[in-house]
Amino acid sequence: MANKVILHLRAEDKPLEARAALTPSTAKELLQTGNFEIFVEKSSQSAFKAEEYAAVGCKIVPEGSWVKAPKNRIILGLKELPEEKFPLVHEHIQFAHCYKNQAGWQDVLSRFPKGQGTLYDLEFLENDQGRRVAAFGFYAGFAGAALGVEDWAFKQTHSDDEDLPGVTPYPSEAALVKDVKKSLDAALAKGAKLPTVLVIGALGRCGSGAIDLLKKIGIPDANIIKWDMKETAPGGPFKEIVQSDIFINCIYLSQPIPPFVNYETLNVPDRKLRTVVDVSADTTNPHNPIPIYTIATVFNKPTVKVDTKVGPKLSVISIDHLPSLLPREASEFFVRDLLPSLKELPNRETAPVWSKAKALFDKHVSRLDLKSHL
Repeated sequence: MANKVILHLRAEDKPLEARAALTPSTAKELLQTGNFEIFVEKSSQSAFKAEEYAAVGCKIVPEGSWVKAPKNRIILGLKELPEEKFPLVHEHIQFAHCYKNQAGWQDVLSRFPKGQGTLYDLEFLENDQGRRVAAFGFYAGFAGAALGVEDWAFKQTHSDDEDLPGVTPYPSEAALVKDVKKSLDAALAKGAKLPTVLVIGALGRCGSGAIDLLKKIGIPDANIIKWDMKETAPGGPFKEIVQSDIFINCIYLSQPIPPFVNYETLNVPDRKLRTVVDVSADTTNPHNPIPIYTIATVFNKPTVKVDTKVGPKLSVISIDHLPSLLPREASEFFVRDLLPSLKELPNRETAPVWSKAKALFDKHVSRLDLKSHL
């Protein structure tokens, strides 16, 4: 007999993060199994209203109440927790960004063993074939490409002293496409030619999303250069990137690779490249294949200028929660894929997806410098 699971959906507090790790429609399906009880925090920024969850049978609780919630609740969220130091006593399902030696990873991970809590990292939930059970990749690529074209078009119609203004989440994919198409048309009206866009990781979920956006705004196939593992196998840097107008990086970095681009390749007088979209946003990863910037950008300041010596102004977009530009659609897309695994939570000690995630957590906890962090 499965044990009843008590889920607690916490409110996201990352600025402009409007996605949710559980949607009203998927919460309804979990409740209908009879194996779940679900608490949902009121949220000041979620694309989904508390009333939508209440209507399907969830219990609404105050924002931030997860901290003092009973230990038998599983805390469900998306983005990393605030940088606090108190021990974590619950089981947590979220993206934690602490398994690939990211800056500060030990501080993040050590909070779990301090409180005898557990992390099931959403990035590493895998099926028996080693494939991720759910990912935001498609809408990350879609939104990244949208902002990349927006930035390129902005540069055609404004001076180099101005940066692309901040953006806020869109109510629908159609509204985003309409706005990007309007910006592109304005650039073309100023005499610009359609941009050439190089997408690395074109065969994956993320790359597919980027290409989908480009086609929907009218960029022809001839202007979309699609690279994947075959094209990058010789190792970078690649001159072809510098000769494109927009470069979109959509790879999943799993091991060290040579950089795709560096300052030497950028500082050439015939550079066309104006905008880099690093959808992967491995900003603090020591093996970041785009080592030309050092900060993660945000929706209200989406670009960072690259310090080049010659050529036109070059900016990088490195937002690590791009799918939140389309929060409702991205959330439904992601949680729908995650739902079969969520239904297995009552038997998580033996269910492969969850038992593998727990084993991975234990493995990385064993890497901690216990004297410094416990």
